[in-house]
Amino acid sequence: MIDPSGRWYRAFVVLAVVPAVLGGCAAAGPGAGRAAPDPDRPVVDAALDLAPDLGSATGTQSVRFTPDDRTCELVFRLWANRPPTVADGTSSEITRAAVDGIPVTPVTEQAGAPEGAPGTLVELPLPACVDAGTPVTAELGFRITLGADSGQRIGRSPAAGTAWLGSPLPLLDHVRGRGWVRGDAVPLAGETVVSEDFRLASLAVTVDDDQQVVGVGTPAGRTAAGPGRNTHTFTADAIRDVAIAAGDYTITGSTVGTTRVRVALPAPGGPGVTDGTGGLRGTAADWTAAVAEYLPRLEALLGPHPYPDLWLTIVPTQSDGVEFPTHLQFGDVDDDTRSALTAHELAHMWFYALVGNDQGRDPWLDESFATWAQAVVADQAGYYRPERYSPAADGRIGDPMTAWDRRGGGFSGYVTGVYDQGAAALLEGRRRVGADRFDAAVRDHIDRNAHRVVEPADVRESFAGLPEVLEVLREHGAFDGR
Repeated sequence: MIDPSGRWYRAFVVLAVVPAVLGGCAAAGPGAGRAAPDPDRPVVDAALDLAPDLGSATGTQSVRFTPDDRTCELVFRLWANRPPTVADGTSSEITRAAVDGIPVTPVTEQAGAPEGAPGTLVELPLPACVDAGTPVTAELGFRITLGADSGQRIGRSPAAGTAWLGSPLPLLDHVRGRGWVRGDAVPLAGETVVSEDFRLASLAVTVDDDQQVVGVGTPAGRTAAGPGRNTHTFTADAIRDVAIAAGDYTITGSTVGTTRVRVALPAPGGPGVTDGTGGLRGTAADWTAAVAEYLPRLEALLGPHPYPDLWLTIVPTQSDGVEFPTHLQFGDVDDDTRSALTAHELAHMWFYALVGNDQGRDPWLDESFATWAQAVVADQAGYYRPERYSPAADGRIGDPMTAWDRRGGGFSGYVTGVYDQGAAALLEGRRRVGADRFDAAVRDHIDRNAHRVVEPADVRESFAGLPEVLEVLREHGAFDGR
């Protein structure tokens, strides 16, 4: 998560590791015992063609969607039009649309986008309403303008010749059993995304042949795309969002357990230099070592890593980290911050990537749990003490992003109220019932809810046999109004 103040929300020196975590309680085999992806999940084919200067991209996307209820429209989100992103010069707009081969006129709503900017919500009216179980296919054309030297999850560095694109595709904004999700984006830095898993049949990214592509999911080859241009293709079986990067990157590969890890650093001597010597604070070896240290610990705590591939992009204009399924963005942080930050963002591969949530309505369902996991594997439990926090002083951990935006405490207030207070409540629940019982309940929560979008009621169900945990979560406002 990006902190606009220019510092990560908590910088820690990691001193030790909780021995119990290293005992190895992961399930046998990748995803053993976990719920499978929905066989009727959407299927996405997409293409992004980046301009040679990386200042813009044109895209196409085909989405085959099978509704679980009667519907007369399709709803997509353009998260590039969030207020903080637009402020940095980025925007996205639909250029054409069709449903089942019939052209339709998109209806755009601001839904939190700044006045004068393209909206974040795009509705495609269907030529005719369809019943549950009837597939429909939407085809979209779109164009993205990338803001220069942005500190956000999507932008570019003209001097470095790099671009990073988080949530670049129009994202189908649907949750099975709930329907279309139309919540506003907010000015406060923080995620407001919600999306079901989809099968990424193909994401084809075209760039100049001297530019690298940092991908998502699993690479599926590179082909020529005309003079001086190449197309890099990626696939993923079940993923709820995408991120890529392109340009003058050096990509270093390694393997951690069964996960293929690739770390991408901008070329030396570019902008954002932080160590005064023309280089970056962290090398590829530093980031690889951090993943090699914390990914196995998280697997021991939470079960197998959900994906065969993991991509890391270092973005010097950012100040901390942003999570996407199979792809993480990191600022060029110092050694003391790198360890805990890596643990936190890796934990999001389980909380948000595998077990999804409405990040605008229920941000604690991923941020509190990710911070809890970070605290356990990085031996930081002593910092997150419940007596430090209260709903009266710090807000309720179950509040939506709109409430944190109105509260006026900025990003640091949101972090205190959701990340820190939420982790403290979960750690206190773990202390009351014992690590073995608590961790088993969390793993069961992950396995039962894999590839779903969870709500607070799902947490209540997962901890139903541990009332002490539910009590401390209620004390800190996890379930207020739910």
